[in-house]
Amino acid sequence: MIIIITPEKIVPNETEVINELFQEGLDLLHIRKPVMNLEEMKDFIQKINSEFHHRLVLHSHYDLAESYNISRHHFREIDRHNELYKSLRDKTISTSVHDIETFNELSENWKYAFISPVFPSISKKGYGKDSEILNDIKKRDNSNVKLIALGGIHEDNIHIISDSNLDGVALLGAIWENNQPIEIFKKCRQVVLL
Repeated sequence: MIIIITPEKIVPNETEVINELFQEGLDLLHIRKPVMNLEEMKDFIQKINSEFHHRLVLHSHYDLAESYNISRHHFREIDRHNELYKSLRDKTISTSVHDIETFNELSENWKYAFISPVFPSISKKGYGKDSEILNDIKKRDNSNVKLIALGGIHEDNIHIISDSNLDGVALLGAIWENNQPIEIFKKCRQVVLL
């Protein structure tokens, strides 16, 4: 599975790129726009072809889900601890963790969890340079929740993820900090499909 996370700020032609990514086989898109207000979020979602709305994951403005056929919500660690997800019924929920011990404690309510940073981050310079996550994944004992690698993944190291005990990858900086995001996605997808 390949997931792409939007950058926090709008990038030029972002929704056009998103539509093309879906046409090229993108599984899920996480919309993480913490600075967007409700109207801006509506406008953003409306620019994504409605045939792909069921593959969108909201990180905020969960109340828009019903209007746009979105059944997936992502919760940050703090929101998970505050149990904000418990008010949602019949939704697919995901979360984020930063160590395998926390992942192993997740209940089967969670469809998947991002674990990061796997490699030094592309979008957050200096973040994750001493990460031991790839090594720690060997301690995974939770088979009820899918484990998705995030952080510093690009076309030249994604093969390492494919050989690990992981269920998918999430891309952010490799896509949005590149002049050819579609080509990078195609290269990454080709490795994951091998």
